[in-house]
Amino acid sequence: MKKIQVKLGRRSYPILIKSGLLSPAGKLIRQRLLGVRDICIITDKDVARLYLSQVTRSCRRAGFSVRRIILPVGETQKSLTTAKNIYQKLLKFRFDRSAVLVALGGGVIGDLTGFVAATYLRGVNFIQIPTTLLAQVDAGIGGKVGVNLSQGKNLVGAFYQPRVVLIDPRVLRSLPRRQMKNGWAEIIKYAVIKDGHLFKILERNKDIWSILEKVIVRAVVIKSRLVAKDERDESGVRMILNYGHTVGHALESLGQFKRHQHGEAVALGMTIAANLAVSLKLVGSDFLKRQTALLEKYGLPIRLPAGLRPGQIISKLKYDKKISRKKLHWVLPRGIGRVMVSDKVSLRVLRKVL
Repeated sequence: MKKIQVKLGRRSYPILIKSGLLSPAGKLIRQRLLGVRDICIITDKDVARLYLSQVTRSCRRAGFSVRRIILPVGETQKSLTTAKNIYQKLLKFRFDRSAVLVALGGGVIGDLTGFVAATYLRGVNFIQIPTTLLAQVDAGIGGKVGVNLSQGKNLVGAFYQPRVVLIDPRVLRSLPRRQMKNGWAEIIKYAVIKDGHLFKILERNKDIWSILEKVIVRAVVIKSRLVAKDERDESGVRMILNYGHTVGHALESLGQFKRHQHGEAVALGMTIAANLAVSLKLVGSDFLKRQTALLEKYGLPIRLPAGLRPGQIISKLKYDKKISRKKLHWVLPRGIGRVMVSDKVSLRVLRKVL
C-alpha cells in the first residue's frame, strides 16, 4: 500500500493508494476514528449500484452503525438545495458531532459531502473514497469543498480537510470512457505545471492501465505538497493548480454544467491558456504543439464549440474566484513542468485568442 501524508499540522491526514482498498475500508476508517459509532455514506445512484454494498459491509464489520444517502447523478446535485436536504436527513438520523460522513463517489459527491461536513453542526469528520480518476488525483485531495450557484462553480464553500482518503484504482475499471478522460485532463495539468518527466511518461505511454497507479501516485504527491505549502490559497503557491480552470469553469457554467464535463472544460481552458502564453511570448509554438498533441492523445477537446462567442465566456470570468483587487489572475505556462501566475492578460489579447 502506498501512503502519502498531507502535512498540515494537527489537520494532517494520510492518502492510502492500493488496488482492492474498498474491502478493508471500514477497518482503515476505524484506525483513524476510534470510538466513533455513527457513519453516513453519501453516494450517487451509479456508484451505489456498484460499490455501496461492499463499503457498507466493510464499515459494519468494523463496528459502525451505517446510514446511507443516495443522490441522483450529476453536477446539478452540487447545490445548496441538496445540502439542505442532507442536513435534514442527518437530523432525522439524530447524528451529533461525533458522527462521520463518508463521500463515496466522484468530485460532485466529494465536494458536496465535504461542504455538508464542514457546516453541519459547525463541523463533523468526513472521509473521502473517490471512485473516479478525476476525484482520485484532484477533487478528493486538499480540502476544497463547496457547491455551485447559477452564476458559477464552487462559489460557496470552505477549506475543510478529510480525516483520510482511500484510493482504490481497481474501481476505475468500471468507469465510462468519458469519465476517465476527465481524470486524464487533470493528470496532464499536473505534468504541465510541475512534472516534466510525467509529461514524457504520458507522451510515450501505449497502455493506460500499465501506468495508471504510477501516475495517480505522482499526481497525488504533487497536489499534497502544494496543499501543505498553501492550504487555504493564501500565498499563491496553490493557485497553479488552477491551470486551465479559469476558462474551464466559465465553460461549465455557460453549459449549465451539462454541456462539458469538468475535464473537457479544463482541457479547453489549458488550450486557451497555452495560446495566451504564446501570444505573450512566454512560450514558443513547440510547447503549444506538444500540449495539444497530448490532450488529443487522451481524447480531450482542443476547440471551443461552434457558436460560442468570446463575449459569453468573458462575461462569466467576472465571477472567477481568482479575481483579486479587481484583476483576474491567470495561470500561464513557461514550459513543460513550469508555470507562472499573471494579471497582465489584456481583454484585447483574450478576445483574439478566444
